[in-house]
This record gives sequence, structure tokens and C-alpha cells, in this order.
Amino acid sequence: MRAWTVAAQDDDVRLSEVPAPALQGGGVLVEVLAAHLPAYTKAVVRGNRGGLPVPLTLGPSCVGRVTGVAPDVFHVAPGDVVLDTALLDAGGGDEILVGWVGLGGSGTGSERTDRMRAVWRDGVFAEKALCAKETLIKLPGAETYPDPARLGFLPWLCIAASGLHAAGPLTGRDVAVIGATGQLGGAAVLVALAEGAATVTAVGRDERALDRLAGLGSRVRVHRLTGDRATDAAGIGPVDVALDALGATPAADATMAAYDSLRVRGTLVLIGGVRQDLPIPYGDLMHRRLTLRGSWMSDEATVTTVWNLVRSGLLDLSAIELLTVGLDDPAAALDLAERTTGLGFVALVP
Repeated sequence: MRAWTVAAQDDDVRLSEVPAPALQGGGVLVEVLAAHLPAYTKAVVRGNRGGLPVPLTLGPSCVGRVTGVAPDVFHVAPGDVVLDTALLDAGGGDEILVGWVGLGGSGTGSERTDRMRAVWRDGVFAEKALCAKETLIKLPGAETYPDPARLGFLPWLCIAASGLHAAGPLTGRDVAVIGATGQLGGAAVLVALAEGAATVTAVGRDERALDRLAGLGSRVRVHRLTGDRATDAAGIGPVDVALDALGATPAADATMAAYDSLRVRGTLVLIGGVRQDLPIPYGDLMHRRLTLRGSWMSDEATVTTVWNLVRSGLLDLSAIELLTVGLDDPAAALDLAERTTGLGFVALVP
């Protein structure tokens, strides 16, 4: 079969002919229908987000159709459409993302995560994939979804939803999404609206992307970051929930502006890629009874909730600009992904 491979830490993504995966215990064979190409995929390959377990077939998650299951797999069957979350959890904080970078728990890895990556190394940027049964969640009714490529965005919707759910029910509450002009932030805006937030304040720097988010409806407010913490806090809030979906930033000012924007008993949830320490004031956190949460990836309950929102039409994926690519030209596809953000995404359709 054809697949995108990375042979070494300093290698580019290449289109390769590789043996089709063979079924093994605890595994599920899937035909890949659509896989999201994150905008930062080139950075992952260049080692800027951690080390890949090379050599490997790249790719963290996809929507696929089951073609075969091992004898010890019972929750999915051939013909089912499934979401592969890529998250393999061995318990005790040992988690890996199959075919990608990122380790759960402390993020430093262990002897056990090394063994997990040795057994479950290859990802889903390919015509077919062998997935660990634990990473797959069935999507009932997805067999008849009219535009399967759009379902490639489900993993990011679910990551965003997990972060929002960490703050409790959203119905009737004021929510802010910091970094809303990125793909993960854009996903969070869509989820918050679908789950009944009273207002959603989309916060970012890209004016065109903010204008597009504002067009989603009257419940969306926008704030363009100024870089001044006090000014930004006033423009963001007051809100009940602030979700930080920012990527790597040179300073934590925008995140702290989100913290400042919270009402009493508000919650700040971190799901992004900020690499800065946060100067949280002990007395303020205590007296305002604030909650600070971290959220990473998603779980089966969240996936089911998001899929039901999509299936019912409450979360309308037509609001997302879909760009599709095939396997033929990895370099061009990754360039396109790097340029695509906000409410747009690139789906690999093998």
C-alpha cells in the first residue's frame, strides 16, 4: 500500500510503498477515509514538538472503516465507521499518541511507553492502518454521513470539547476561547456554541479569522489581542469559562489576561501549546474561588457526545472550510496545511 513515512529524525515525509498491515492481537484493520493534517505537522517532523519513534508511518488520528478485527476485539466489527483517537493509555500516566509525538503524564516517557511505541508505532497517513483496539471508538450512523472527509476534523473537535467539559456544563454560561483563530480554537468555538453557551468570545490576532468567527452568529463576540494584559482582560471578560488553545507563544500575557477575565468561581482550562510558566497569584485564586484545569486529548464519552452533536445537526460541520489532498505529494500537502488555520482544515483522503 501507499503511506507517508519518516525514516529518521532528520528526514522529510516521503510517499512510500510499504507492506499492508497484518492483523495482530488487540488490533483492528481500517481503511482510512479521512485524516486531519494539523497545521504544525512540518514542525513535528522537524523535531520541534518532540521525537518521533522513527522509522514509522506518520499520522495521529483518522476516521476509518473497519475491515478486520483480531479475535480479542469485540466493540467494533467489519463495516463499522470508527474514530481513531491515537491515544493509547496503559494506566498510571503512561500514554502515547500512536504515529505521532506526545506522551501523557509527566510527558517524559518511561520504559513502558518505549515498549508501547515499539509495538504500536505506525500511524494513519496511509491507505490502510492497523490500530490498537483501545484507540478506536465506533461512530453509529456514520456509514451514511454525506461528506466523510469533514469527519476528519472530529479529533480536534473532541480535544476542544474535552477541555470545555473540564469546566462543567456550558449551557447559559459565558465562554472565551483564547487562540480562537487557530484550528483547535476554532473547533472550541463551534463546540461551545453547539453546547448552548450564552456567549462565546473568540480571542486572537488574525482579524480576518475573527471576522469569520463573528459570522457564526449573534452569540459570538470577538476580541483582537493587543498584547497589553489589562486591556485584553477587559476585552475578553467577564466570563465564566476561559479555554486557552494558544500555540507556542513568546510570553504568557494572553493566557494571564484570560485568567484575569474570569468571574468569581470561574474556570481557566489549558489545552494549547504555550511553553511558559504561569504566575498564578495564590491569594487571588483562593479568594475568587477560581479553578485552573489542564486537559489533554479526549475520551470515549466526549467523542460520543461530539459525534451526537454532529449527527443531530447541532454542530454543523458545513461552517468549516474543507480542503482535501491525496497521498501523491506530501510536501505540497504539508505546505497547504501550514497555511490553513481557523475554521479551515486539510483532510488527507487516501
